[in-house]
Amino acid sequence: LHAGQIQGFFDIPTDNLYAAPTMAADILARSGSDNLMVVSPDVGGVVRARALAKRLDNAPLAIVDKRRDRPGVSEVMNVIGDVSGRHCILIDDIIDSGGTLCNAAQALVEHGAASVRAYLTHGVLSGKAVERVDASVLTELVITDTIQPNAATLAAAKIRTIPIAPLIGEAIRRIADESSVSSLFD
Repeated sequence: LHAGQIQGFFDIPTDNLYAAPTMAADILARSGSDNLMVVSPDVGGVVRARALAKRLDNAPLAIVDKRRDRPGVSEVMNVIGDVSGRHCILIDDIIDSGGTLCNAAQALVEHGAASVRAYLTHGVLSGKAVERVDASVLTELVITDTIQPNAATLAAAKIRTIPIAPLIGEAIRRIADESSVSSLFD
């Protein structure tokens, strides 16, 4: 769910599944936890970033302070945290136009980050988002398959899709066994 509050609008029991376990496993398999820094692209995503950092052997955390003067346009004001020489992992729930993410990645590089990869749950990637990501300083954008990637996304050099089927399968198994689904995310 894009916002946890949506869960309250269901008349049936509902579990909100988070992609963090899948993302953390991918990050650790590809780069380990050495010299990583988890970065929230805005103040609103700090809880999500902190949860991922915990899964990555308590990696340090940074925040990009941005301002959004009008819809669809954001400006990075500051980077909170020392990202110098770090391999930064930007984490967010959704990417639409890619402007905020690419601006945040640029700010991290300007503040001395060694590299910037981004992990996002829902890859909407509308308009020129794919071109924007490919032209950005991002080393890689990793999205889950919660939204079917289009042909441009699949062909993009910097975009990789990871499946969440194992996570959904484990949630279904736990529901069938009447065991805890929420403990998947502890």
